[in-house]
Amino acid sequence: MGSAMVGTGRSDAEKPDTMGSRKDTYTSSIHYDRRLARYDIAGSSAHARMLAKQGIIPDKDAELIVHGLAEVLEEMETGTFPWKEEMEDIHMNVEARLREKIGEVAGKLHTGRSRNDQVSLDMRMYLKDAIRDTVGDKDRGVRGFQSALLDVAQAHKGVLMPGYTHLQRAQPVLFAHHMLAYVEMLERDCSRFQDCFTRADVLPLGSGALAGVPYPTDREYLASELGFSSVSANSMDAVSDRDFVLEYHCAAAICMMHMSRLAEELILWSSQEFGFVRLGEEHVTGSSIMPQKRNPDFAELARGKTGRVYGHLMGVLTVLKGLPLT
Repeated sequence: MGSAMVGTGRSDAEKPDTMGSRKDTYTSSIHYDRRLARYDIAGSSAHARMLAKQGIIPDKDAELIVHGLAEVLEEMETGTFPWKEEMEDIHMNVEARLREKIGEVAGKLHTGRSRNDQVSLDMRMYLKDAIRDTVGDKDRGVRGFQSALLDVAQAHKGVLMPGYTHLQRAQPVLFAHHMLAYVEMLERDCSRFQDCFTRADVLPLGSGALAGVPYPTDREYLASELGFSSVSANSMDAVSDRDFVLEYHCAAAICMMHMSRLAEELILWSSQEFGFVRLGEEHVTGSSIMPQKRNPDFAELARGKTGRVYGHLMGVLTVLKGLPLT
């Protein structure tokens, strides 16, 4: 009996085509990389302008491409962009929509560029912004956390507390001194993130798939347009390099370790056994059957989320460890 008769008794022609949709779902990354949209469009716009500047495509074609990309970005920002999973990734979604808007001219956008150097560009631009957000300023990010610790230290600068070694009372210390120890840790964290920024701040465009491109592209122009301080020196390394992603995860893991140590101390200090601090009502939760409980859930969650960041670090290390070039 033929396979078409098994189960439903329908012919192959009557069967729903599920394999195609499964393949699209399995190979699609658009649910992750749509966050790269504005970087992908910024990179493509600069690339189109460079192609015209170098006489590789006509000025009018570049203008049409840049205008079309601006319309695509507007659709994304207003929530009207027609995302298509079968287009696999952010690059294909953008290019397909651009073609719908401006026609065959859209095909010229990919001149002198591969998805390999394109995705590396997007990742670098995305990560540079992520580092800026992570480090932050006095009101947010790591710098904001430092500022909050400084405020706490200033407000309690005369308060004494036991200092511990081996979790045994050792010498008296100032509570402010203890808080400032974490300010120092976070300062090193900021330095690590800023070092990572330097290594992410390298333009990979012009590397092509792995061996460069046969067009007189102007990489310095692209670096200036897109805010990069230097251009990559080796095309194979440029499309293969994800060290900057790994380095960010390393810095993030260390930073979260520091925050987890402070969270653990707050958990200990707020217990009845220690009784050093009383956490605000907005930072504790109760119990469904024990109304007297003041559980330090926010500190416990900060401690727990550290494991997720460690997991991302190990995930990236594992992905990269066996990849041959390129």
